[in-house]
Amino acid sequence: MSSSPARRDESRADSRRLWTWPIALGLLSASGLLTALVSDDWGDVWSWIALGVPVAVMAWFAWRPQAAR
Repeated sequence: MSSSPARRDESRADSRRLWTWPIALGLLSASGLLTALVSDDWGDVWSWIALGVPVAVMAWFAWRPQAAR
């Protein structure tokens, strides 16, 4: 049995929604690390920003109050 096209599209949308931000934060971290290795001046600024944003996002989600379930 194969799944219906509508269900497959819904599954694909759920997968995209799940992985969009982790992939974006990973790419941001990778660009910050690479820039820190090969660049000076503006690269130092970019690497601080690119490496600081994922840390700030993780801190935000770690310290925010949990919703009651």
